[in-house]
Parts: sequence; structure tokens; C-alpha cells
Amino acid sequence: MRQSRATEPGPPRALWLRARWPDHNPLRRTSDRVEAAICAAALVLFLAGAPLLALFAWHWADAAALHVQQRQQATWHRVTAVLLADARPMVDIGYGGVAGSEVKARWTAPDGAPRTGDVPAPATARAGSTVRIWVDESGAQTGPPLRSQQATGQAVLASVLAPFVLGTVLLCAASLAVYLLDRRRLAAWAADWRVTGPRWNSHR
Repeated sequence: MRQSRATEPGPPRALWLRARWPDHNPLRRTSDRVEAAICAAALVLFLAGAPLLALFAWHWADAAALHVQQRQQATWHRVTAVLLADARPMVDIGYGGVAGSEVKARWTAPDGAPRTGDVPAPATARAGSTVRIWVDESGAQTGPPLRSQQATGQAVLASVLAPFVLGTVLLCAASLAVYLLDRRRLAAWAADWRVTGPRWNSHR
């Protein structure tokens, strides 16, 4: 005759899920059902909202980057800067990298005002040679306008980060709700024990 084996307890994750499953267990309190509803609602909101939020973030970031790109292309200009000194040789900074060289130069702003400042220049550049730089309407250096690849990269990054932000917000909100419910449960248990404790001790 085979001996029946004792049922082994399930893994902690299964026990946690079973404790919050909205069944008709008479020992389950209202706070337990509320906690189960909160966890289920957070999960549904994430599964339904994450794709929509990622799509919205993509379109928003893409539109914002396109606006910035158009504004920069309309207001930034390439001008010729004349070097006022010889460029210094490149400095090896290790791991195959080199430090760039910046040289004092002068250029004319789009409004005609003279400008001076440090500009990037090749290591072989000499005083009197010229380099092309990007400046804004006031003549301040800006760097090149936003490229299409950069705009696409920003949109991709926004669409990836948006679901993580949503998940973090929902997780924090659900954790706070569960914490408050746990405090309420502990208070209810303490109140019940104050009523039943003396009766239990009187029968000993």
C-alpha cells in the first residue's frame, strides 16, 4: 500500500499570488480583496497603457526634434573663421583616444559684428588658415544643427523610456496602497486580538 505524500508548499511567488487571488475564502478580509484589485488594476493599466504611451512618446519626441531641427536650420549659419595662432599637436589620452585642439580665431557674425573665440582646428593648421564653424544669429558658436539620425534616436529613446516611467509610477502607487492596507490590516488584527485575547487566555 502506497503512502500518500504530503503536499509540499508552493514557491513563494505562487503563495503570494494565491494570497491575493480574489476567491470566496471566508477568511479573506475586504482589505485583501482591495489589494488584489489594486495589483490587478496596476497590471492592466501597464499592459494597456505602455504601448499607447510608447507610441505617444515617439510622436511627441519626433515632432519636438523636427521643430528644433527646422528652427536650427533656419537660424544657424556656417561662417569662415580665421585662425590667429598655430594649432597644437593632438595629445594622446590613452585607449586610442586623442584630445582635440582649439585655437583662437576671429569671424564675422551674420549681423556683421566681429567675433573672436576658440574654435576646433586640425593639428596641422597654421595661423592665417581658415576653418568653417556653425554660429547662431548673434555669432556665438553652436555646432551643427540637429541631424535626422539624432532626431530619430531621441524619438526611439523616448518611446523606450516611457513604459519604464509608467511602470515605475504604477509600482510606486501600488506599493504605497499596499503599505497603507497592511497598516490597516495590522490595526484590525490588533483590535481583534484585544477582544479575543482575554477570552483565549481565560480558557487556559
